[in-house]
Amino acid sequence: MKRVLASIALLYAAFAVTFAQNMAEATEIAQSANESLTAGDYQSALDGFRKALAIADAAGENGTALASVCKGVIPKTLIALAKQKIMNNLPDGALADISEAARLAAANGDSQTAENAKALIPQAYMKKGMALLNNKSFDAAAEAYGKALEADPDNGLAALRYGMALEGADRTEAAIKAYSLAAENGQEKNAHAQLGKFYIKRALENLKSKNLAQAVEDATVSYSYVANPQALQIAGQASHLLGKSADAINFFEKYLEAAPAAANAGQIAYTVGALYQQSGSLEKAREYFSKAVSDAKYGADAKKALDALK
Repeated sequence: MKRVLASIALLYAAFAVTFAQNMAEATEIAQSANESLTAGDYQSALDGFRKALAIADAAGENGTALASVCKGVIPKTLIALAKQKIMNNLPDGALADISEAARLAAANGDSQTAENAKALIPQAYMKKGMALLNNKSFDAAAEAYGKALEADPDNGLAALRYGMALEGADRTEAAIKAYSLAAENGQEKNAHAQLGKFYIKRALENLKSKNLAQAVEDATVSYSYVANPQALQIAGQASHLLGKSADAINFFEKYLEAAPAAANAGQIAYTVGALYQQSGSLEKAREYFSKAVSDAKYGADAKKALDALK
């Protein structure tokens, strides 16, 4: 019996020596990981802290203190690594790190670190969305920007780029809503620029397809967002083709005021003169024919029209 007790005592002593050696190793690994963390080598730091934690956990009560330290620093290291991956255009890897950091921090009762991790989610999705948008992968980009908005509903830039992705994917109604959301959240100028381009493009398409009433409406909406003279020209042309002379004159006159040196200013002035002549407003007809007489293409016709009105 004494021999058995002695053997057990020796075994416990051996375990104690082993645990001590293991904890010394774990402490050394954790110190090296901390040096890597300070140097910005976050992956090496993370690997080291994880290894130290595994040893400390295996040591039971003897490793409690070191395990607690590792559990506290690992989520923070994951956040630092995620930020680095976002900067290096590795958003998917960053999102995985963010998710793990939030989970570990929450399990450790560290709500602040968990919130800090979640705050990075929009940044990662913004980076992912931009790469996809630049590659014209519009549906995938829209999905990424949608995720960014789920995490941060007031992110005006995310809403703006979400609209661009949706527009590229021909999801026009959703794009308009996204641009409107962007305008409400600090991106009014950029959102209005996108809306102006969207509506003027659609106005041109409707003009070409002879959907004239819609062309006028789209051009008018476009001009309400961006004072682009081309929108006035399109509205004037569509109104002219619709036989709405007064509306055409109104749009064309505004166009000439906004773009007096435009290459087609002479042509537009001649058209306005002809419309006024048709309506019986001869003085106004003379005024606009006079503006067209120096035009290389329409000048001769404008001079004939003026001579006929004398």
